[in-house]
Amino acid sequence: MNSRCPHSGCRLSCLVRLRVGAFFIACNKCFEALPATLQESEEGTTMATQEKIAAVSELKELFEASNAVILTEYRGLTVAQLKELRRALGAETEYAVVKNTLAAIAAKEAGIDAFEGHLQGPSALAFIKGDLIDAAKGLRDFAKANPQLIVKNGYYEGAALSEDDVKRYADLESREVLLSKVAGGAKATIARIAQVVDALRVKLEEQEGAAPAAAEEASEEA
Repeated sequence: MNSRCPHSGCRLSCLVRLRVGAFFIACNKCFEALPATLQESEEGTTMATQEKIAAVSELKELFEASNAVILTEYRGLTVAQLKELRRALGAETEYAVVKNTLAAIAAKEAGIDAFEGHLQGPSALAFIKGDLIDAAKGLRDFAKANPQLIVKNGYYEGAALSEDDVKRYADLESREVLLSKVAGGAKATIARIAQVVDALRVKLEEQEGAAPAAAEEASEEA
């Protein structure tokens, strides 16, 4: 799109705007003069700063790198509480406070429509690269102690999750617990098999010992 740069102080009479994704930005020299200003194009499209473009790109990468994402509202939580929540979620989940408009654009560019209409109010996204069940449990347990945290909805492996879906995942046993149970069951099965084998071995040994004795007794009688 070509139109005169709206920055009245621009000495370059900038005529070019570069379209980047969903945004319009002025030329670099004009942009440097207004590093934090949003401007309106002739169509009413909001022009964004380079920082916002970078933020959308980063959020898009997080969406694409995560196997699950959960949307929450954190209204009323303190900085200290947010730090506590991040620690509770662990290293495989990144909990990020987001701008709703930028998050909506990033989700759309990543091909995710699960959050349309849900990005309202103070929003934070839990980008989960590990086990969804563990992250859902972490959010549930934190919300019990801090009811200001509200789980709104989510996304998992191509499908949208409702608030109730997230709660159901939180109630499931984690992968580690299930593996532990399977391992415990396998050990018990192996132990039972070993007992049966030992019993058979003892029985066979007794039978083998009884056979020569019976033969010797029969020979003496003859």
